[in-house]
Amino acid sequence: MIGSFHPPARTLMGPGPSDVNPRILEALSRPTIGHLDPAFIELMDEIKRLLQFAFQTRNALTLPVSAPGSAGMEACFVNLVSPGDTVIVAQNGVFGGRMKENVERCGATAIMVADDWGTPVEPQKVEDALRANPRASVLAFVHAETSTGARSDAATLCRLASAHDCLSIVDVVTSLGGIDVDVDGWGADAVYSGTQKCLSCAPGISPITFSERAQATIKARKTPVQSWFLDMDLVMGYWGENTRRAYHHTAPVNALYGLHETLVILQAEGLEHAWARHAKNHAALAAGLEQLGIEFVVSADYRLPQLNCVTIPDGVDDAALRQQLLRDYQLEIGAGLGPLAGKVWRIGLMGYASNPKNVLLCLGALDAILRQQGISLDSGAAVAAAQAVYG
Repeated sequence: MIGSFHPPARTLMGPGPSDVNPRILEALSRPTIGHLDPAFIELMDEIKRLLQFAFQTRNALTLPVSAPGSAGMEACFVNLVSPGDTVIVAQNGVFGGRMKENVERCGATAIMVADDWGTPVEPQKVEDALRANPRASVLAFVHAETSTGARSDAATLCRLASAHDCLSIVDVVTSLGGIDVDVDGWGADAVYSGTQKCLSCAPGISPITFSERAQATIKARKTPVQSWFLDMDLVMGYWGENTRRAYHHTAPVNALYGLHETLVILQAEGLEHAWARHAKNHAALAAGLEQLGIEFVVSADYRLPQLNCVTIPDGVDDAALRQQLLRDYQLEIGAGLGPLAGKVWRIGLMGYASNPKNVLLCLGALDAILRQQGISLDSGAAVAAAQAVYG
């Protein structure tokens, strides 16, 4: 007979999910109520206001999609892209490629603007593509590319989209809560994220927000949104401001308790303080990694503090090291994707997991295992370098 599942207690320092704050785990365990219960409707209204705070937006159409970040991505594309449209997609990693897939499944044409993995999206290339494709209706790009740890200039890219009468679709899955995400300041039109990264909530919810311009585009569509579940006109009957909510789907009630709690925590810490915490822990980790001879893939000017993509030293067995981290230290770091597979590690410092204890644990464990694999190191130097940053 199969019994209850009791997961091991891990320290999650990969590309996501990240460690979940115990306060959120407690929130998830609270009594389930109906998804149209008056108390739950009040919670929904608070979640909308808290998401507007996190996104730095006044957009009325701001809500959590009842599915992971990939569904948030799809919600943006299926609502704003119609058959026959032309969409400029900037790709500098895995997730720009997923945007291309969404465009094509909407029956539209994707014009790709490619940059090397580990570099940001180049605005001049995007502008050239916009000029060469005057019929384009959307520019899509990733703000914080999870596969490489590179940050692109969202403000400039959104400004270029607007100047060429295009809507902008922006992936902030890895950036929300970890670095500055300023939806209104950027002038972004459709922005989506996930709960399992810097928000440190359980996976399974995707916060999204649409500008007034994007809402007008949705209302003016000549063809139905290809996804019934993600059709914002239908979803807003449930998540809208009206006092009488229309049944659309059974919301994941307990998951939304968790999202509410994580946003309350973020509000109490303050956005700027959260960004500063991620930056400080990144600086300490970087100082320690330097002592281990481990180099970053991304230039410091464009590096994400919450997702550290680093090269694997010559002679190191990638899989064996990650397996030993998990077995001996209960510590998870991420492998590389695509052309970076087997060449890099992705070390996450996201949300609740972004703290000195995790930084020192990771550096100490890497120090020990690298020396066991025959790498010559000054034992303890990595931890000392990180401690000096904190000290």
